[in-house]
Amino acid sequence: MKTIIAILRIHTMNQTKKALSDADIPSFTATGQVYGRGKGKWDAQVMEGVKNNQPEAIALLGPEPRLRLHRLLTLTVPDSKVKTAVQVIMDANRTNAPGDGKIFVLPTSEALSIRTGEFGDSVLD
Repeated sequence: MKTIIAILRIHTMNQTKKALSDADIPSFTATGQVYGRGKGKWDAQVMEGVKNNQPEAIALLGPEPRLRLHRLLTLTVPDSKVKTAVQVIMDANRTNAPGDGKIFVLPTSEALSIRTGEFGDSVLD
């Protein structure tokens, strides 16, 4: 089994939720608001220049906030559903513009249900 962590645009949550449900992957956790940034305009030299109040660096930074609001989606799926889940998330969130998000796939050694005591893939659905 694998845990998939996706950092997504906040306004794509409903379409992502529907797409996952349509793909028979209804279970996930979403964190309301997370803040972050990609590499885009956030070059380390530019940020150092901003810190030192260099006008050229401040102009390069632009008017956008330094950290952008995103949503964090976490789901754990059996190995057989990993490719489907990743593809569904990508399809629901791709705009081909910077800021579409990131997906991380991590190995997960075990899953347990607190209520029933079950463990393994059976607790994932």
